[in-house]
Amino acid sequence: MVSTSKLDRAAAAAITADDVVDAALTVLITEGLDKVNMRKVAAELGVSPIPLYNRIGNKDALLDAMAARIASEFVLPVEEGEHWTDYARRWCHGLRERLLAVPDNRLLLRAGRESMVAAADPLIAILRASSFERSAAIQTARLLMWSVIGHTIVEMGHTRAATEVIDTDELFATHVNLLINGLDSPRT
Repeated sequence: MVSTSKLDRAAAAAITADDVVDAALTVLITEGLDKVNMRKVAAELGVSPIPLYNRIGNKDALLDAMAARIASEFVLPVEEGEHWTDYARRWCHGLRERLLAVPDNRLLLRAGRESMVAAADPLIAILRASSFERSAAIQTARLLMWSVIGHTIVEMGHTRAATEVIDTDELFATHVNLLINGLDSPRT
């Protein structure tokens, strides 16, 4: 007969960093960002917190890994023959949807540069293919990304008066259209 402690050690040894991030995201969705800690995540995995520290590091590293996962999972492929303005609109709306799916916008602010660059790569590529100089393509992608993130954070944190009616989808579409129409005007 195998002892429980040997089973526990085997389970702990099999845990990967991805498993830890998956479990942390589950805690985030079910209990909120303030409840994400090593003990809760370990309980979700059915192990002690020690293997989590070995796989991820401390809580800050865990939060960074969660933010990176959320940002890096957003990659929207370009459709064949798609004009950059149509793609950019789809991209902005898709990024907003992804960000709105995160229950706490404080986590969005932790996403590192690398994960954000991965999300912007297809946008930069279509801009480059549409005659944007490299620096202009990067600046345009950055402007769109930061605008979407800023709009989404404000939208998530906005509390409305009982009589206030805001169609956030329409407001966002107007925001994106104004940006892209301005970016599509002759560049100097």
